[in-house]
Amino acid sequence: MAFNRTTKGKPKAPRSKIIVLGGSVSAIALVFLLSSLVFTTGSPKSHVKFEGHNNNKYLYWGTRIDCPGKHCGSCEGLGHQESSLRCALEEAIYLRRTFVMPSRMCINPIHNKKGILHRSTNATSEDQWEASSCAMDSLYDPELMSETVPVIFDNSKEWYRVLSISMKLGARGIAHVDRVSRIELKENNRYSDLLLINRTASPLSWFMECKDRNNRSAIMLPYSFLPSMAAKKLRDAAEKIKALLGDYDAIHVRRGDKIKTRKDRFGVARTLHPHLDRDTRPEFILCKIAKWVAPGRTLFIASNERTPGFFSPLSVRYRLAYSSNYSYMLDPVIENNYELFMIERLIMMGAKTFIRTFKEDETDLSLCDDPKKNTKKWQIPVYTADETC
Repeated sequence: MAFNRTTKGKPKAPRSKIIVLGGSVSAIALVFLLSSLVFTTGSPKSHVKFEGHNNNKYLYWGTRIDCPGKHCGSCEGLGHQESSLRCALEEAIYLRRTFVMPSRMCINPIHNKKGILHRSTNATSEDQWEASSCAMDSLYDPELMSETVPVIFDNSKEWYRVLSISMKLGARGIAHVDRVSRIELKENNRYSDLLLINRTASPLSWFMECKDRNNRSAIMLPYSFLPSMAAKKLRDAAEKIKALLGDYDAIHVRRGDKIKTRKDRFGVARTLHPHLDRDTRPEFILCKIAKWVAPGRTLFIASNERTPGFFSPLSVRYRLAYSSNYSYMLDPVIENNYELFMIERLIMMGAKTFIRTFKEDETDLSLCDDPKKNTKKWQIPVYTADETC
């Protein structure tokens, strides 16, 4: 048998090519192996898989709720931030992607009377962020939420693996999008096939990306979704209080931040909600709810009114209850007013009759008929009754 001989001067060239080629194939294989690990491993609490969703793709919208761009110096209250979070979750549902949720939520100092937030002038921005925020899983239950839309936290090992893989894949792994419609993100293969969609290029609040907030048919998650996703410790506390309350009704009375006034150039006080201060006073509440709540009922009151005994006049007709009546149960559980309000919301949701301050839906019972949002006209407050009780 004849053998082909190679020249002695180039004995290693073919082997070098084989080694390089083999190394390249191994590297590519490693990337795909890591990719498969991302979709099959991870902390059981950070990601719950379920049928009907594509868990192999991700949606990222920044490390802080409501400020994906440059406007992160301050934050709004819980309700405003939940509007943004709900919008982002809806987009993840629409795109059939796992949502990468911030691991912390900013707490607006105005809304936090429990657990004073201390800020040192020498503290770094990260230190200030830690001091003015709370862990997201102290507010919400990620496992419960993942039954509707899969979520992971941005401090989880899974997220770090996704980042690593997306950087290795380059343009095939990640797209930084700004003001691209969710329809295009879903239907355009340029985006739909990517491992990761990053929306942090947008300077707008998250909910601004949901253009049809007034179109009820476009809303995929009800307003009750996030309140019902409260962390287990908060749900447990609410259940214990509800059991003690028994058969009860509830009202939410929002005053403090909404009844503020400012004087016009003539020195006349004006407000964005002209009837709110009147409608949330005890004598007017008694008149308003008489047709909905029978005398002698237990009435749970949640309010940001800080005047002691402000609602006491309601006791002539009802047995009054407040979260402060159960401070012995709540103090070991809650660390800030966000957690307290989330417990109060769960209690109000369990009431036989629930009366809001403002209407959210047409069918809602409310104390005040003034519009809650988009009121840009400052008007003179009204304190006289429109009709006799």
